Amino acid sequence: MSEAPASAQLIEAFANTVDVELGTDELATPGALSAWLADRGLLDRERRIGAEDHALCLRLRTGIREELGVNVGDTADTALLAGADEALRELPVLITVRGARRDGGVLSPAADLTPVRKALAGLAIAWSELVVTGEAVRLKRCAEHACAWVFWDVSKNRSRRWCSMRVCGNRAKARRHSAKQAAAATADRPS
Repeated sequence: MSEAPASAQLIEAFANTVDVELGTDELATPGALSAWLADRGLLDRERRIGAEDHALCLRLRTGIREELGVNVGDTADTALLAGADEALRELPVLITVRGARRDGGVLSPAADLTPVRKALAGLAIAWSELVVTGEAVRLKRCAEHACAWVFWDVSKNRSRRWCSMRVCGNRAKARRHSAKQAAAATADRPS
């Protein structure tokens, strides 16, 4: 599979609202989150987001980003994962029999959620689809920690570790080479 499904594209965009290299966060304020959700058709443009829902969203994003690092061999911070799990519990989704012949059921936000929480539940649904189908392993956080960009792994064996081999992969390889050279130079010195 070369092209990411819509659910992966949404989660990738959501996770990449944090730019580690630039030190920026597209969702730093409730207003910015509202605009981001509206740009993706998840929320009406005039809808305001409160501090509690904003914090809920950030917990979800942080936990998802943490989990995506596991896909490149990082060890996840269990407290961050637990925070995302708590956020997901506040965003219940329902499966209905409608459309069962097509795709085994339809996920939708619980009817009693506020419009903002329904928008956030849309992110939870996208994440759930990736986890249930097993495609979440193709969505990864770059192993170059100074980058940490989230990308869709198009390699056949799902072994890609960096968002860009030319940039991040080369950085990592250059550091390893320098470390080996330094170790060899230290070992060659007389004691």
